[in-house]
Amino acid sequence: MLTPFRSFSSLFATTLVMVLGAGLLTTYLGLSLAADGVEQLWIGGMMSAYYLGLVVGSKLGHKLIGRVGHIRTFVASAGMVTASALGHALTDDLQVWLALRLLVGTGMMCQYMVLESWLNEQADTNQRGTVFASYMIVSYVGMVGGQTVLSFFPELGLQPLLLVGICYALCIVPIALTKRIHPAPLHPAPLKILPFWRQVPQSLTTVLMAGGISGSFYGLAPAFAAGSGLSTKEIAVFMSATIFAGLLAQWPMGKLSDRIPRSRLLRVNSALLGILVLTMAILPVKGPLLIGLTFCFGILAFTLYPLATALANQHIEPEERVALSATILLTFGIGATIGPLIASGLMQLLGNSMLYGYMSLACLILFIRLQRVNYNQKMAKRMLSQQHSSDYQVASGDLVSSPLAAALDPRVNEELVQQQMRDEVTGEATVEETSEVTTEQEAEPDPETETLVKTDETPSTKPE
Repeated sequence: MLTPFRSFSSLFATTLVMVLGAGLLTTYLGLSLAADGVEQLWIGGMMSAYYLGLVVGSKLGHKLIGRVGHIRTFVASAGMVTASALGHALTDDLQVWLALRLLVGTGMMCQYMVLESWLNEQADTNQRGTVFASYMIVSYVGMVGGQTVLSFFPELGLQPLLLVGICYALCIVPIALTKRIHPAPLHPAPLKILPFWRQVPQSLTTVLMAGGISGSFYGLAPAFAAGSGLSTKEIAVFMSATIFAGLLAQWPMGKLSDRIPRSRLLRVNSALLGILVLTMAILPVKGPLLIGLTFCFGILAFTLYPLATALANQHIEPEERVALSATILLTFGIGATIGPLIASGLMQLLGNSMLYGYMSLACLILFIRLQRVNYNQKMAKRMLSQQHSSDYQVASGDLVSSPLAAALDPRVNEELVQQQMRDEVTGEATVEETSEVTTEQEAEPDPETETLVKTDETPSTKPE
């Protein structure tokens, strides 16, 4: 049996080159804007526009793939992303940059949908988990590679943008030359936002906050690091350490969630992450201590989403999981769109450290929400168990519908009970008398009726 890396080598190669370009572009734009003295609100707006593009692309991608197929959709999207990325070199107008980031996000989501739907359809059932784990590893390696490549361009000239364009152009080659059979077209997944919010509130709340934290980090952490006095090479190490920590934490946290209740893990994770980011917001940490803290941040922050997704699927029927996945992606996109805007506004008003101040506030809100929902669920289960284990049992059989059942209830007046019993006895006597008359009539038929019956039954002897 072929390993997943050999079976899907073309798709994984495409993913690696594509994500490398995406990671390089995101960090480059953040550092470039920070170096030009652009306000943090604009930097956050760039990241919000990217995630808004992801939300738009989640709807557009289904229609494109259903109309022209997977490979044509990927090639068209890659061309749009390449042109948009290189367009940053043509103008310094920030409003144009916002539009370009929106286009990049839309095209990237279409590319992600092509790759993930292709893997999901053609992966064997007994290898599906391994295939997607390999896909995530390749994605994280590409993101780390993008940060590492940036360290070779400390001057932040046009060379990184040219390299981004090269990556997006080259990512077309492996998937265009693949020998694998094309998957079937996609069908739009239904959205059931309100029903799922009532059914899995802990999971979707966590996904929303995780989107805000992740979007804020990827968009604003380079600006935070530059404001802390780090060089371009040190910023690349800072970003790479965080992302690499998220990669290393996926498998151990997954194994841990199989042994400890996931809702408890989410509460512990959010509490620890809140304490960590509050420390980073208050204390002026630098050097190796900053790298160590951001490494721990990557472990806690980048495991919120997979834990919440696993918890949601744990309480959902299999036939609803497609709709749940669409709702989760939309919720994450909304959080990642709003989060950078709030964080950048706070950074502009109160300083760079408010990036982690915003994250600590988000963790506090998440922890309180998780605690409240968990408490309400426990109380509901306790009340339900008390109802089932109550000493009072409703009687069964004839006693339930009898007036004697009311006599056993101390809240009922005895005179009313006796009157009800007398009325029922009288009614039963009337019914019995009526039954007796009917029985007698059936036993003693009318003479005329009897004659007619006998006449009908007696054969005629009159000749015709």
